Amino acid sequence: MTARPLLVSVPDQGYAAHLADLDGVDTLVWDMRDTHPRVGEIELAVRPYLQQVDLDAVLTGALHLRVIQIQSAGYEDVLPHVPAGVTLCNAAGVHDASTAELAVTLALAAQRDLTTFVHDQDRQLWPAAWSFRRSLAGSRVVVLGYGQIGRAIASRLRPFEASVTAVASRPRPGDDLVDWIHGVVELPDLVRVADVLVVVVPLTAATEHLVDADLLACMPDGALVVNVARGGVVDTDALVAECAAGRLRAALDVTDPEPLPAGHPLWSTPGVIITPHVGGATQAMRPRMMMLVRRQVEALRDGRQLANVVS
Repeated sequence: MTARPLLVSVPDQGYAAHLADLDGVDTLVWDMRDTHPRVGEIELAVRPYLQQVDLDAVLTGALHLRVIQIQSAGYEDVLPHVPAGVTLCNAAGVHDASTAELAVTLALAAQRDLTTFVHDQDRQLWPAAWSFRRSLAGSRVVVLGYGQIGRAIASRLRPFEASVTAVASRPRPGDDLVDWIHGVVELPDLVRVADVLVVVVPLTAATEHLVDADLLACMPDGALVVNVARGGVVDTDALVAECAAGRLRAALDVTDPEPLPAGHPLWSTPGVIITPHVGGATQAMRPRMMMLVRRQVEALRDGRQLANVVS
């Protein structure tokens, strides 16, 4: 008897076309907004990107589902809704370039005070006087979270002549970018001499409010907090208090709460730049994600180990 083809659901026709030549694989396009008539046959489901999905509802009757592949590196919002016995895989490695690019962009924009110039352009104002701005060159940058994205950030900071200190959950020998990777217990001492703190750790029970009032108080006057991780890693109230006092600055791609509601103090706090969680959303992301999905489908079909297994 011929084996039944592996049925894979993908969010759009582009993914389906990318898998069309694989033997032993059938694909269907499913945006997960509603339950699909063939949900009971699907073995690997690719979750849409940047879209709210009620997995508990749409996966009802998914009797053959073996793998959920998400398109984000973060997975804390998905994990509680993964059915028992189903493997969850994240998109580690897909967003390295895009997220690192935005982290450096935010740091540069804050250091060079670009928001002031943008507002001046809106008013068609050429300032009568100018002053020296901060720079990345010569800055001491602490990268909190030295996984794939943290390394990508460090690699992009080096050409800007910034000094990079890497921090991970546990200390370990360095690599070609940093001499040593410090443990998180050293963080309070490390930020005391930091000009910039870049946050890129996943949100877990151990990292929630890791950047709290006590840690922020350790940072020198005028230092910058760049968060491209998850909003909950930083204590929002504490950050607002420090920035409102004019002591620290922040450049945030993620916030807590998120989406950031109208009227929230972060919107109007001096020294704060906000982008709406767009770190991975560039043209560089989609080709990388398509390649990951193809590798995952081939691995599942052939009985090999999946990549990026979260649970």
